[in-house]
Amino acid sequence: MYSLVIITGLLAFASSKPCGTAGSNSELLLSLNKDLLRSLESQKGLPNPSVHLALRLSDNHNLAKEGEHLNKLKSHLHNDIQNSLANSQSVVGQLALYTLALKSSCYDLNTITFTVGDKRETLLTHLKNQMEQEKQHIAFSHRPLTNYYQYSLGVLALCVSGVRVNNHVSNKLIKAVEHEHFKHGDSESIDTYAMAGMALQCVKESGSHVQNAVQLDTALTKIKQKLFAGQKQDGHIGNEFSTGLAVQALLAMGSQVAECAASMEAMRTDARSNTYHNPMAISQVLPALQQKSYLAVKSKECLVENDSLMLEPMDTVVDLPSETEVAVTVTVTVDVVTSSGATASYSVIVPKGSSLLKALNVLKENDPDFMFETETSLWGPFLSVVNGEQARQSDRRYWHLSSGHTGLTEGISDYKIEAAQTITIKNTSY
Repeated sequence: MYSLVIITGLLAFASSKPCGTAGSNSELLLSLNKDLLRSLESQKGLPNPSVHLALRLSDNHNLAKEGEHLNKLKSHLHNDIQNSLANSQSVVGQLALYTLALKSSCYDLNTITFTVGDKRETLLTHLKNQMEQEKQHIAFSHRPLTNYYQYSLGVLALCVSGVRVNNHVSNKLIKAVEHEHFKHGDSESIDTYAMAGMALQCVKESGSHVQNAVQLDTALTKIKQKLFAGQKQDGHIGNEFSTGLAVQALLAMGSQVAECAASMEAMRTDARSNTYHNPMAISQVLPALQQKSYLAVKSKECLVENDSLMLEPMDTVVDLPSETEVAVTVTVTVDVVTSSGATASYSVIVPKGSSLLKALNVLKENDPDFMFETETSLWGPFLSVVNGEQARQSDRRYWHLSSGHTGLTEGISDYKIEAAQTITIKNTSY
């Protein structure tokens, strides 16, 4: 999703920035930690394994609330994955995050099982089977059933759980790095490079990938180059929502903290301005700011943990609609492959500060010619159907959202309408 920009003097610039966590930085980390913990009380839908993972990797804990959330993962998320497996759906990303979340709580993974048909198998067996299906699909069609981000998550989850990753599985990821297959639309996916970097670094450290050690090292070097090349002048790698994973990956792959200092400072600035109000975003940023990565799960010991994290009572805040209204034009471009590529435009007026989701709902209520449907994700709702047309992952398509000529980096429930603008919704392939 992100354009690559080569920044001259990147390392020198990064090294000039302070990277400690003393004083106000420690207070900021504690505030983020509390925000993440508080999100457990207000979360909608399924419990988020990424949030649990970040809480468990943090320096401060509320073990009672973390324990409650773990139980929700083992019931609600577990049952959802069970249903998906029973329906032969590809859920390698969910399985991987569930594995990482359980592992971060030092839970015995061999006691977690799923039953498909009459066969009962462990979580790790199902994850290995899903990875085998993904690998076979790459061999057949040169791409995973899901995507390389989820594929990388699968490799990482198996590896940190002490499971030897099949060389054929890791080789597919190495080849994808070599041939630069981590694309989202026309841009390189910083998130995918980051997750692949952590996965392959874990494979390297496990010592299991000895046959193609040179290719593995070459892939890791290329990933580091891609991440550093993706750093903007303001310190973000990709954008504000991919920087957390990118820093995690760089640290995991051996980069010095000073090399990531500009990116850490950018994340701290974002945090102070409340950019990270989505729990999923915080869950990726908090470990990075604490100079940790998901690889830390491999050696996690749940002993003598700081159980001092407490939440103060929050004042109830009622958001009153703004008296200022703004006009929004919504332009929809349908699939140019299966349709005429026609564009339809609609107009709606909403209170300033409304979410894009609210604007679309108001438009749907007022104009019978416009309709849309959403699906849930760990990041919140995302568009799945617009005016009767789907943009499905299985078809390698998604609804690309932009304001003017700038692609949106937030989801429809997070992006706020602060001024009159044109929102373009385009069915796009990747």
